[in-house]
Amino acid sequence: MSKKVVLITGTNSGFGWLTAHSVAALGHQVYATMRDTTGKNAEKANELSQVENVKVLDVELTNDESVKKAFDSIIEAEGRIDVLVNNAGASMFGLGETATAADIQRMLDINVLGPWRTTKLALPVMREQSEGLIINVTSGFGRVSFPYFTAYCASKYALEGLSEGLHYELRPLGIDLAILEPGGFPTEMGTKVQFGADASVAGGYKVLDGLQDRMFAAIGQLFEIHKPDPQMIADAVVELIGQPKGARPLRTVIDPTTGEYIKTINAVQQVELKKAMEAYGLKELLA
Repeated sequence: MSKKVVLITGTNSGFGWLTAHSVAALGHQVYATMRDTTGKNAEKANELSQVENVKVLDVELTNDESVKKAFDSIIEAEGRIDVLVNNAGASMFGLGETATAADIQRMLDINVLGPWRTTKLALPVMREQSEGLIINVTSGFGRVSFPYFTAYCASKYALEGLSEGLHYELRPLGIDLAILEPGGFPTEMGTKVQFGADASVAGGYKVLDGLQDRMFAAIGQLFEIHKPDPQMIADAVVELIGQPKGARPLRTVIDPTTGEYIKTINAVQQVELKKAMEAYGLKELLA
C-alpha cells in the first residue's frame, strides 16, 4: 500500500485516537486534529505527537478560519491530501423537547457543518488529483431515530444525507466517499454527552418515568454480552483505506450488538434507491 496523507478529526479520544494510531502504524502520514492542544487536551496532544507518522493540529471544527489554516498547512507540507476521516462529533441525550434551538444548532454545527467544512476544502485538492477518499463517521442512529437521542439522530441523519448524495456525484471524478456507521461502543464520548437546556418541560413527561433507566440497563447488558471493542472502528477505517478505488461500499455498519437491523435497512434502501435513480435517468452513477 502506497503512503497516503490522511487527515483525521477528533483524535483526542475514542475512535479518533485509535484510528490515528492504527493508520500511522501502516506508514501513512497522519494529521490528527483536536481542540485546545495547549489546554485541556495538552496531554493527549503531546502523547499523540510522539507517535511515528503523526502530526497533531489544533483545529476548532466550528470555525472556518481554523479549519482552513489546518488545510493550508497540510497542503504546504505535503502538496496533497489522500484521505479525510470526519470522525469528530458530539452527542445529546434526553427528551427531545428539552432541546432549544441553540442546542440543535450546536449539534448541527459540530456533526454536520464540521464535516462539511473539511470536505469543502478537501474536494478541490482531490479533484485535481483525480483521486481521494472521504470517510464520514455517522451512526446507526443516523438511520433510525431513537427516543432520548432525537437531536443527535437528527444531526446524524443530516450527515448521512449529505454523504450519500456526494458519494454518487464524486465517484465519476475518481473520489470515493464512504459512510461508516458505528453502533454503541464504550468510549469517552459517553462521558461527554450534552443535555437539552430547557429542563422545564420534563415534568410533562411523567408517563415516561423509568424508561431511561430501563434503556441504560439494556445497553449495559448488550455491552456485557457482546463486549464491543472500539478498535473495530479503527480497523474498519484501515480496511476502507486499503480497498481499491471505486470498490468501496457506500455504507459499512460496525455494530456487534444491534447492527443487523441497520444492515437490513441499508439493504432495502439500496434496492429502492436503485429503482429511483434509474427512473430519474441516473443509472450510470450506480456503476
